[in-house]
Amino acid sequence: QAQLVESGGGLVQAGGSLRLSCAASGRTFISYAMGWFRQAPGKEREFVAAISWSGGRLYYTDSVKGRFTISRDNAKKTVYLQMNSVKPEDTAVYYCAADPSGWGGNAQGYRYWGQGTQVTVSS
Repeated sequence: QAQLVESGGGLVQAGGSLRLSCAASGRTFISYAMGWFRQAPGKEREFVAAISWSGGRLYYTDSVKGRFTISRDNAKKTVYLQMNSVKPEDTAVYYCAADPSGWGGNAQGYRYWGQGTQVTVSS
């Protein structure tokens, strides 16, 4: 019962910054944990970051800690991924996902997915 639409992807030079947005529909958004995943060509989908429904619990994969920040605005039904100091290895299609459990710490809990937005980091 959630529909997710990502935006904000594009081409950015290494060391630059980019902010991804994910707009959600559905009355239950406020109680859903939200996460970001990414998939590069020829690679498995990778967990990037997540935020619990209350915003009180954050999760990041080690490769983005200190560089990426996930946040949410429940009034706007939107989750963001602020990407700073980007690297060429960050190049991937980034997907927004929703976890109805509200926790977000288990990749298997994400039930709803967006279509993805391409992020390309040039060296």
